[in-house]
Amino acid sequence: MAQRQSATDQVVLAAMRLVMGISVQAADEVGVVSAVQLRAVTVLSQRPGGNLGELAQALGVSVSVTSRLVDRLVSAGLAEKRPSATSGREISLWLSPEGQAVLERYDELRLDRIRARLRELPAEDAVAVVTGLRALVDGAGPD
Repeated sequence: MAQRQSATDQVVLAAMRLVMGISVQAADEVGVVSAVQLRAVTVLSQRPGGNLGELAQALGVSVSVTSRLVDRLVSAGLAEKRPSATSGREISLWLSPEGQAVLERYDELRLDRIRARLRELPAEDAVAVVTGLRALVDGAGPD
């Protein structure tokens, strides 16, 4: 039997769906990359110089899937492969300037939509939302 969701669970899920919807809309508007590619570009910006295994772990997919994804990003000019500074057998992965520009556009579109939603709230509620999000993010692990 499925466990019933609490009111808190329902609000959290609604917030996640709102944010996911905003992210999907922004990804569609950016248009040059898929949502999975945007996730990889985001991880590359946060972990420059990582290897395929590290990127695969961060994305929660296999190294072979990640390798194909990176090949597509490199072909699109969004990422770069470089020799590893620590191992001649590995490559390091970097966001290209074009990849950085795509990520900045994606982030700005998402922020614009969230800012608009926050402006619809009474000021004290908007402050409370941001304060709560800060506490959630500050308490989060490396993901």
